Amino acid sequence: MKEQQQKAINTAYFSMFGNLVLALTKGIVGFFGNSFALIADAIESTADVFSSFLVLFGLKYAKRPPDENHPYGHGKVEPLITFVVVGFLCTSATYIAVESIHNIRTPHKVPHAYTLWFLAAIIIIKELSYRFVSKKSKETGSSSLKADAWHHRSDAITSLCAFVGISIALWLGNDYAEADDWAALLSSGFIYFNAFLIFRPALGEIMDEHRHHDFVDDIRSFSQEVPNVVRTEKCLVRKSGMRYWVDIHVHVDGHLTVDEGHTIAHALKSHLMEKLPVIEDVLVHIEPA
Repeated sequence: MKEQQQKAINTAYFSMFGNLVLALTKGIVGFFGNSFALIADAIESTADVFSSFLVLFGLKYAKRPPDENHPYGHGKVEPLITFVVVGFLCTSATYIAVESIHNIRTPHKVPHAYTLWFLAAIIIIKELSYRFVSKKSKETGSSSLKADAWHHRSDAITSLCAFVGISIALWLGNDYAEADDWAALLSSGFIYFNAFLIFRPALGEIMDEHRHHDFVDDIRSFSQEVPNVVRTEKCLVRKSGMRYWVDIHVHVDGHLTVDEGHTIAHALKSHLMEKLPVIEDVLVHIEPA
């Protein structure tokens, strides 16, 4: 488990420093290249730096072990951090939309052609970053890392919109210079949409919504491997950070003694935690078959 947590933290560091470098580079190229779409991209990357820092903070805080006031650990901080990350996304999208509308109504020059080459490189870098961070989020089960991965994907989308807008402006001339700003406006819509996609599963996690059907199937299957377990009944799962808490009802021979039922329950708990290391604890309720 410690290896998973460290992997998630290292990935958050990668995102934070990567976004910082890209935000500075995009801002400089956008300013001198006369492209607001690229400046808008830099604004989003700046927000990404802060959100990646929050993700890093959340991952480190979630590592704290359970205590008297937090018997289920500190993992719920992850979806809370995700809500803040979504707030950053929506704030940056709103700013981009407002500035884009203002620039559409204000005549300006066509962006410089070299900005296209820079954007093409950014699209590739951010898409590869999305895939890398998304893979790590699946390996670790971190919801906040998943949100961070979508930041990279939304960055790639805004860069693609900027690329299309600048291409139109360069191809059709000064009469279509605002195509760059329309691209920035379109990218803000993509950011809002991605923000919702990030928000929805985090809300489900904080509300203990049942979203773990395959995981429950695995639990039931492994439970049947334990001697004297006749069948499983209720199986409730809650996720906190990267860990899972399981409540399960199992049927055993009703003529067994309390001591024998207790032994079966402990055997089942040990077996499930061995087969599924992401489980933090299992509460077993014994029912007579």
